[in-house]
Amino acid sequence: MHCEPQQEHAWFRQLVGEWTFEAEAFMKPGDPPMKSTGRESVRSIGGIWVVGEGKGVMPGAGEATMILTLGYEPRTGRYQGTWIGSMMTQLWVYDGELDASGKVLTLNTRGPHMSDPDRQANYRETIEIKSRDHRTFSSAMQGDDGEWITFMTAHYRRVAD
Repeated sequence: MHCEPQQEHAWFRQLVGEWTFEAEAFMKPGDPPMKSTGRESVRSIGGIWVVGEGKGVMPGAGEATMILTLGYEPRTGRYQGTWIGSMMTQLWVYDGELDASGKVLTLNTRGPHMSDPDRQANYRETIEIKSRDHRTFSSAMQGDDGEWITFMTAHYRRVAD
């Protein structure tokens, strides 16, 4: 099976490189934000996939390693990927789309509810390209009332060559 990169795969090129990140997460309403920092290295695999490996200090979890994979499936017209972290056993599987501006990739997934790990919830994560050297990654969970609650936002800044 052979695949040539499509136009949609080109979007991932802007993620390739070395990055630092600063993140804020709100685990409970009214609590102060938990902050984390780290680095991420993103590489291309054949112009079809990107793999990002991040390392940082996570509040309450200490040193952590995270792996993000992203690709595009021409047969379905959907972006896809996965995320794992050394601080949890959940494999996050993504299905998503790029917005009309070409700057925001929205990734939908399901995972444990934040307040009750025995229940599942819908999550929406977005990667937004702010500039060549700045992007954000945000996570939101859909509440029982159907509203989306953003609980984490990370700012990634490209490390100067």
